[in-house]
Amino acid sequence: MARVNADSWVPEEYGSEVIQTVEQHSAVEAVGRKVNMTSDIQKTPRMGDVDVQVIAKGGVYPEDQPALDNVQLDAVKFGDRIIIAEEDLADARVDVITEYQKGWATNYARKFDNACLGTTAVANGTTVPFTSVYKEVGAQVIKTAGPLTYAQLSDVLAKAENGRYFADPDTIIIAHTSFKGQLRGLLDLNGRPLFIEQVAAGQPQTLFGYEIRFSDGAKTSATSTWNPNGNPLLIVGNRKHLIVGVRSPIESLISFDAGFSTDEPHIKVRTRKAFAVGRKEAFGVLEVTAP
Repeated sequence: MARVNADSWVPEEYGSEVIQTVEQHSAVEAVGRKVNMTSDIQKTPRMGDVDVQVIAKGGVYPEDQPALDNVQLDAVKFGDRIIIAEEDLADARVDVITEYQKGWATNYARKFDNACLGTTAVANGTTVPFTSVYKEVGAQVIKTAGPLTYAQLSDVLAKAENGRYFADPDTIIIAHTSFKGQLRGLLDLNGRPLFIEQVAAGQPQTLFGYEIRFSDGAKTSATSTWNPNGNPLLIVGNRKHLIVGVRSPIESLISFDAGFSTDEPHIKVRTRKAFAVGRKEAFGVLEVTAP
């Protein structure tokens, strides 16, 4: 690798190994509705209900004034600085920089999901970047203990289905990875498996026929972390109400001068993202409080 400092931040290209790593480990990044942000704070319109009237022939069109409110997206910066020994760069047979970037991307994905799905406090912009789905749903979270059952999964689906924002094509299930083993053993009333694992490239895993993604970040946590140790969550909802604001993509900057005295180049990696729940009624949440 040439010893040249980058003049500016280099964004990751779509489809790069780093971007693929994020989408493999972050369910929210992979399926959420993306909104490009032009400033650090941006309001996204959220339309209220619009009435529908039957109008007689020659009748006057009635007036309707639906309430238009907004969801506020507030971008926060996720990043880190990685220090690498120059000898590792010279001696390694693999692309060391990319491997470090992928390592960062993996834990960023987990932390981002935890911030979006499982933090238990209201957003403060730092330790709790966003108000999570779990916090927004609040008292409507279904709490249970012990192994998952057919009835529990059906109940949490019903929460989303009866929330007025349900749509078959947009339904997504996000579950903590620890649920995967339990789901394999669940059968419907006809003895058929509820959980269908991926059998071909491009075909998603499904639960009750809906796409399911697993995330290590889908646990409760007082603050956002890439390794939460709270209660595992299973979330059902409309993916259009997982709103992800993109202020700047994942990008990197490499400096050899920063570590000139120790022969240790510095790599900075960062991204600026926001998240908000569109409508809390679009989600059902199951929390397992004890194994």
